[in-house]
Parts: sequence; C-alpha cells; structure tokens
Amino acid sequence: MVAFFLQYLRYQKRRSRHTLLAYENDLAQFAIFLENNGRSSPEHALKADIRQWLMELGEEDYSVTSINRKLSSLRAFYDFLLREGKIPAHPMSSIRSLKKPARLPVWIKEEPMKNLFESIEFPDDFAGMRDLLVLELLYGTGMRLSELIGLRDEDFSFTDARVRVMGKRSKERWIPLHKQLMEIILQYRNKRAEMPFPETNSAFLLTDKGKPLYPVFADRLVKKYLSMVTTEKKKSPHVLRHSFASHLLNAGADIGAIRDLLGHGSLAATQVYTHNSVARLRQAYLQAHPRAKAQTNTTNN
Repeated sequence: MVAFFLQYLRYQKRRSRHTLLAYENDLAQFAIFLENNGRSSPEHALKADIRQWLMELGEEDYSVTSINRKLSSLRAFYDFLLREGKIPAHPMSSIRSLKKPARLPVWIKEEPMKNLFESIEFPDDFAGMRDLLVLELLYGTGMRLSELIGLRDEDFSFTDARVRVMGKRSKERWIPLHKQLMEIILQYRNKRAEMPFPETNSAFLLTDKGKPLYPVFADRLVKKYLSMVTTEKKKSPHVLRHSFASHLLNAGADIGAIRDLLGHGSLAATQVYTHNSVARLRQAYLQAHPRAKAQTNTTNN
C-alpha cells in the first residue's frame, strides 16, 4: 500500500520530488523498525507501535522538527488508507505532534552595545544622525520595527520626554525617553529640516532620498552597525528589542514594567527573557557563595 500511496501523492496531489522522497524515506524507516521488532507492516501497525517508534526516535536524538515531519508522513499515509477503506480506524487519532521548545531570544551583551554608541563615530550629517537615532530608538525603547517605521513627529512629547507607539492590534502605549535620546531626536530633526525633502511627508524617519523608512533599509542599517561590535550571527532590529528587555531585567527592572514597555499582551511573553537573568544570578552565586565556591574549586581540581 505504500507504493499506491506514493503514486497518489505524485499523480493526484502533485507533490514535489523532494516531498515524495521524504515520505518514502519516513515510511521505509518505520517499516524497518516494525520488522526489527517483529511487528506487522505499516498498514497494519497499531497505536502502540507508533508510540514505541516515537520513543526510539527520541532516544536516537532526532530533533523535534524531524520527528514531527515523520509523524506527518505517517498521518498522511493513514489518512489515505482510511479514505480507501483499507483500515477500520485511524491509529494516530490520539497521537499529537511534539511541542517545539521555545526559542531563546538572541541579544547583544551590554559591553558591545556600549561600544556601539561610544566607540563608533557617526557622521555629523542627516544620514549619520538618522542611523544613530534608529539604533538609539530600537535599543532605548524596545519598540518593534513596525512601530519604529510608523512613528510621526506628533508622537513625541518633549515636555514629558516620551514617545507614543501603536503596537499590535492598534494598541497605543507610551515609552519614556532618556535625556541623551531626546537630544539626538532634536539633532536629527534639525538635520532633516536642512534637507530638500518634500514637506508633505508625514513619516518621522526618512531614507537618504526622503522616502519613509522601510523594513529592508532599517534591517540593513542595523546589521551594518552591529557587525562592527559583535560576532553574533543574528543581527536585526528585533535583536535590539531583545537586548533592551534583557538588559533591563538583568539590572533588576520589574518584569511587569518590562511587559508594559514592550507592549506584550501577557506576562508569559515577557518571561522568555528571564533565562538571561537566571543565568547571571547563577554565575554570581557560584562565584560568591562560600559553599558553592568550595564545590567549584574541588571540581576544577
């Protein structure tokens, strides 16, 4: 029945050669597992057989993504058999895909970020001030790239030293601005006023040609400057957002306040950053507590 299933995928579902090969390999691997364990062929496999195979794949250190793909292949195969009337019930009716582990956010350490703003010389012209301001806003407020691009002049309150951003689902929030960032904003506005740009443009941040800032432009800008201070593979505007949150948390900021600054809908979304703080506290504990230090020294010896 496997051969008929593959023909069905090829001629009726028009699956690609790559997809067909993946299905064929997954089903062949399952068939070998069944044979090695004295079980029946794939079309007669039971739910217990599938669960045992999953356990074996996990013990062989297959990734969650790979295991879920194999589950998808089996599920499609048994969907086909059930539709063709070859099996009385679906053996995977209660078997769910594995939950992927949450990806830890990539962030830049404090020293490289300090070097970014204190060691790199930004040209004293419109482009230089714009580049500096983009980096300062992303790292200094934690706003999303879409929120940065959507900024207008009227979103800044200079009397209160804060900026209004429109988050997801048009949810408005205000983010405080530190004094140095306020000064950079004013310098940028002065440089922008000197440029021969049309006054009809309502966007706050502009490209060299006077057009509204767009995602690819901002992404390239961030990668360019982060490459000067860090070897992290991932360099993007969102990495600066992660750095903003991680540095605040490591400095002792309340996680609820960080949630509000980031515009998260729930505290659970913000708690992903706590791994950085926990790692920092663990390191401090191992280096400072007398009993922990003694055990560390014994291990090293």
